[in-house]
Amino acid sequence: MLIASSVSQTWIWKGFPICYVREGNNGPAVILVHGFGASWGHWRKNIPDLAKHCRVFALDLIGFGGSAKPKPTEEISYTFETWGQQIADFCREVVQEPAFLVGNSIGCIVVMQAAIDHPNIVQEVALLNCSLRLLHERKREQLPWYRNYGASVAQELLKYSWFNRFFFKQLATPQTVKKVLLQAYQRDEAVTDELVEMLLKPAQDQGAVDVFAAFTRYSQGPLPEDLLPELPCKAIILWGTDDPWEPIELGEEFKQYSTVKQFIRLEGVGHCPQDEAPELVNPILLDWMLS
Repeated sequence: MLIASSVSQTWIWKGFPICYVREGNNGPAVILVHGFGASWGHWRKNIPDLAKHCRVFALDLIGFGGSAKPKPTEEISYTFETWGQQIADFCREVVQEPAFLVGNSIGCIVVMQAAIDHPNIVQEVALLNCSLRLLHERKREQLPWYRNYGASVAQELLKYSWFNRFFFKQLATPQTVKKVLLQAYQRDEAVTDELVEMLLKPAQDQGAVDVFAAFTRYSQGPLPEDLLPELPCKAIILWGTDDPWEPIELGEEFKQYSTVKQFIRLEGVGHCPQDEAPELVNPILLDWMLS
């Protein structure tokens, strides 16, 4: 399998440098949006295949990857509305035509928010193991008391910079990242040193701790069940059956929405199917965009 070796480019958004890559010269435009703590590199196994038939763009959301990580302010808050605006502006200024939007995890919420707020920039959306946002304030009452209490305490502590630095330091190690990935992925061989390094490197950037704390405290905003019925376009959903974080049984409830035209189970795959099983994901995405 070819792995993307794209040279990243820089786009300035609201005065901040945003990292992105592009490949392919023909066919429909597609924008790939990563999940929490990841970057465009999480699509490195998809870009070459998709670029044979599409114009592929993958960018780092502000706060992640090689993009700027400014402290949260009134101008830049780490919310889905902010990231949705970023995607829409990127589509208008860089892609310059309506695109297929593909997200993984929280990236699914981002692409849906972008589509709803800016329907003129989207053709359709594909959601890969959509974040269910189970720690959202509207969902906590359904959790066991000890999980609800633990999440509330952690979010309170994350208001303090000393705790943020301590907590982040414990997480941002090769051993911890690898352990987390081995939980999220079902194929151990997909958890490589390259993947661990790719996720760890941006954590050394100035501002990374502030972004982590801001998003970890963010238990408001939209849920997928809020956004799906409001989509101005159709959606396909791909879901790894062995995702330990976002149970497929809950994901399958999204079939009820008229905007969902297809729900595809990816057997034996975890939370990041685009990286863990690109040989399954790439043909599905191509068939979706080219049909």
